[in-house]
Amino acid sequence: MTGPLARALGEFAATVDPPAPVRADVPTRILDVLGNALAAYAERSADAAPAALAAMKRWGGVPEATVIGSGERLPAPSAAFVNGVLAHSLDYDDTHLPSVLHPSASVVPAALAAAEAGAEGDLIAAIAAGIEVTNRIGMAGCDPETGANLYFERGQHATSICGTIGAAVAVGRLYGLDGTGIADAIGIAASMGAGVLEANRTGGSVKRTHCGWAAHAGVVAATLAAEGLTGPPTVLEGRFGFFAAHTGRFDPRAVTDGLGEEWELLRTVFKPYPSNHFTHAGIDCALALRRAGLRPSEVAAIELGVAEPVLRTIAEPPEEKARPRSGYHAKFSGPYTLAIALTGGSGLGVGLDDFVELDPERLALASKVTVCADPEATAAFPRTFAAVLRVRTTAGTTLSHRVGSSRGGPGHPLSAAEVAAKFTGNAVRALSPSAVEDLAAAVGRLGSGGPVSAVFPAGRDSGRTMETAYRQAR
Repeated sequence: MTGPLARALGEFAATVDPPAPVRADVPTRILDVLGNALAAYAERSADAAPAALAAMKRWGGVPEATVIGSGERLPAPSAAFVNGVLAHSLDYDDTHLPSVLHPSASVVPAALAAAEAGAEGDLIAAIAAGIEVTNRIGMAGCDPETGANLYFERGQHATSICGTIGAAVAVGRLYGLDGTGIADAIGIAASMGAGVLEANRTGGSVKRTHCGWAAHAGVVAATLAAEGLTGPPTVLEGRFGFFAAHTGRFDPRAVTDGLGEEWELLRTVFKPYPSNHFTHAGIDCALALRRAGLRPSEVAAIELGVAEPVLRTIAEPPEEKARPRSGYHAKFSGPYTLAIALTGGSGLGVGLDDFVELDPERLALASKVTVCADPEATAAFPRTFAAVLRVRTTAGTTLSHRVGSSRGGPGHPLSAAEVAAKFTGNAVRALSPSAVEDLAAAVGRLGSGGPVSAVFPAGRDSGRTMETAYRQAR
């Protein structure tokens, strides 16, 4: 394609009629987001989601769209913000490789909020286009020679930065903007994306809000474009444009090659474990050794080998990862997630209940873990997440296990039954079993024009309960 990249993406998003496999996939993305959000709503920790809801209610405004689980109605940008926070809060959202970002947690909340507020475009096509654009802009920030993620190299969260543009694309399509209008929405959204990753290393819960802000900003950017605000045509590739600001260099082929024919959306994988995706290969190794008979009491020392670029996220600083500050921060700890798997986790091997509180036995086991770079895992990254685990036992023997691709990843995708089980297990934390069935059916009807309002059932308790827990904890 020739011409400005934003214009090419705008024309694609405005006109694309996704093929049948993509249209069939999108409702599953919506279900995964709703399930993750409902589980986060039910968690009611004194953290990002209740704070987000309280803040948005403080601002007030016209009640246009629904907050997942609570039944509260807020202006569309505010509802998108809270729902994006919920969708990303448990670190259970889908992942695209090799960009290593989570597209649906920003795009789906933005699109649902705009649709519920009255936008009448093709919801499935809008979400498909938004996710595809998010993934491709993320891919363009990967060094084609080394595989290094240039966003992460600068400490930036590609999920929220790229997700802001994808959310704007989805909402622009719903608003019926033409290619020029969606290109303007991209140009506006490029000034709004943000997110730094230091919380992954040393604490703080702000990362949970990143997808919420991206969803909020996407709605705002598309709305401004619909009202006539314009963006620079070369906003992505320009001298002072998006890639110059966020990555320094980029691969333009990743943005447009095969656009509309080869769908990166279909390479976006579902997570089996509610933790940072870089921990999953190590979890798989630990679960395999446990199945083979290894017990925690037999462990003298553990060495986990992973791709070199992921060390900064799941292994550094070592003292923070060996003894994380909270259950949430344990999700970003290679040592602690290994300890969960070796002691017998919940869910699909490691589950939500394993991160409610820090367990003394698991902390003791985590203190025995050393994480290092493994050449094979480094060579496979970021196309797949690999790891090797070596355990020295108290009897003096060494046990090892290697995985070339983590469960749920390329080559080992979750089955339809496993994805459905994940959704049900998440959603029943907030809804009755019959309501969960009704919700799945309502999402299934979206592709044939079913009402968006039907995918927002209120949880067992109101949003007031979540806010009350938050205020009491303060």
